[in-house]
Amino acid sequence: MDEQTWHQRTEVALMIAGFVYLVAFSWRVIADLQGPARLAADILIFVTWTMFIADYLVRLFLARHRWIWFRTHLFALAFAVIPVLRLVRLLQVLTKLPGMKPTRGALLRTQIIVYGAGASVMLVFIASLAVLDAERHAPDASITTFGIAMWWSCVTVTTTGYGDYTPVTAAGRWVGVGLMLGGVALAGVITATLASWVVERGTRNNDADEPATRAQVRELMARIDELTARTTGDAPAPGASAGPATPAVPPDGVESPGGTAPTDRPA
Repeated sequence: MDEQTWHQRTEVALMIAGFVYLVAFSWRVIADLQGPARLAADILIFVTWTMFIADYLVRLFLARHRWIWFRTHLFALAFAVIPVLRLVRLLQVLTKLPGMKPTRGALLRTQIIVYGAGASVMLVFIASLAVLDAERHAPDASITTFGIAMWWSCVTVTTTGYGDYTPVTAAGRWVGVGLMLGGVALAGVITATLASWVVERGTRNNDADEPATRAQVRELMARIDELTARTTGDAPAPGASAGPATPAVPPDGVESPGGTAPTDRPA
């Protein structure tokens, strides 16, 4: 079994596992579970997280060129470390609206905007749960409810930083660092996508200044090769002989070009 086959067979199961992980983690933090209920939630979280780590290691082992696969599948590593990010892929249905045939560039921008927005919402939600789990029972903590945690996450992800609520534990501060880095990265991607859309809109009615893509050049070259092949196929190949000509039979009573008189008919 190769890496691609393994990925296709386990994708649905891992998507369900990601949803179970999100529900169990949210239930444990928001409800502040204690006793057997907290143990059950912890077991679900541990089992589903182990599934994602095992899936990543198996795919890495099955890959032909492991280092190349590692460098080109960083999102798979992100899905293994933060399993709920896999649920963002469910937004793929929003990038394929019926009846629309966008260009490749427009489709890419749509995917980036949809996935970026989904990842931002998921990042804020998970960071809120994580910082609340780390801060709730700490001395002198100000982030003690889920509503306050959501407000802190929204302020932090936009790098606004009002300072009205701040984490006091090391774990909570590391959550803040990750949230700021993720927010800056997502904002940069979305901003670049919008800039690309503005540039395309500005050059839509001025094709002379729009550069051709490599795909367009390849398509043009293929068309030229096709037309060249058709043209050379209709003409005789260089050096080809037309074959022995069949001698024409002269009509009766007419001297042949060689000077030989025609044969008399019998009376």
